[in-house]
Amino acid sequence: MDRLRIAVLAPVWFAVPPTGYGGIEWIVSLLADGLVDAGHDVTLFASGDSQTKAKLSALFDVAPSHLIGQAETEIRHALACYERADDFDVVNDHSGPPAAALSGAVATPVVHTVHGPLNGVPGELYESVARVAPRLGLISVSLNQRKPKPDLPWIANCPNALEFSLYPCKPHRGDYLLFLGRMSPDKGAHRAIAVAMETGLPLKLAGKRNEPSEHDYFAEYVEPHLVDGIEYLGEVTHGQKVELLQNARVTLFPIEWEEPFGLVMIESMACGTPVIATRRGAVPEVIEDGRSGIVVDDYRAMPHALDEADAIDPWECRRFVEERFAPERMVVEYVEAYRDAISRFSQ
Repeated sequence: MDRLRIAVLAPVWFAVPPTGYGGIEWIVSLLADGLVDAGHDVTLFASGDSQTKAKLSALFDVAPSHLIGQAETEIRHALACYERADDFDVVNDHSGPPAAALSGAVATPVVHTVHGPLNGVPGELYESVARVAPRLGLISVSLNQRKPKPDLPWIANCPNALEFSLYPCKPHRGDYLLFLGRMSPDKGAHRAIAVAMETGLPLKLAGKRNEPSEHDYFAEYVEPHLVDGIEYLGEVTHGQKVELLQNARVTLFPIEWEEPFGLVMIESMACGTPVIATRRGAVPEVIEDGRSGIVVDDYRAMPHALDEADAIDPWECRRFVEERFAPERMVVEYVEAYRDAISRFSQ
């Protein structure tokens, strides 16, 4: 079975690829197109405003972003895929636990890529899903992501990748610090602000601020400090994001949570801009300390790491990402996972 019939189930909330926020959707787009280029028969289940080399199947003509989090919408989208499960050798779900749970109702093997953390309730939820869906295999995006629940039915670890043509390297040292991420305490915009204030360097912040908790965090911890070269640019387009990355001195990644992957890190390194990140989550798997960025134990050490980051060759950043996070590598690893699932779970 060299040519596989693959269903790729994307999250429904944003188009594939997304026009703004949507890290998962970028990965799904890259994967679906790469699978087609590798000769497989791929159907992408996503919103109708998506663009893909695969066959597109859409329940919603336009991504229902205004309904984000509504269970009925997510389940209807998943069922539209699973109703056709017999048409495929394998289903690869990227859309979340509800769709993963529904996989127990179909005979076709399903592999579910876990894009979020597994601490607390999410981990317990996946344990329940595994019990009711015995033909479900899980894919992690980093080995650290598995630590809270190492006994889940893992079948592969497939780190994310980038379409390098969309991230041109611009080897020069910029004059500002950059923070890209949603406005929430775990991402650490306020810690990036503290670094900027200590160093006296300009700081540009960009990221999602849609949910009430994000608005509250922004109002209390970010907005009062938007003075003296510290500016918030809102949620930027892909092109704007790439320009920000290319022209930054460093990208700050001061997380205080178990980040499953952290796509911003490889986006920055691909543009030739080193990352200074705290040693949490997948950071040690994504950054090679001293080659593509600097890893610190505490964000308070970030100002002192600037000179080390300045010494990093921008082209070496780029080479590192091309070695570790190539789309072709990701596609090969996913196909191996699909074949493993078919071997294990086909009736």
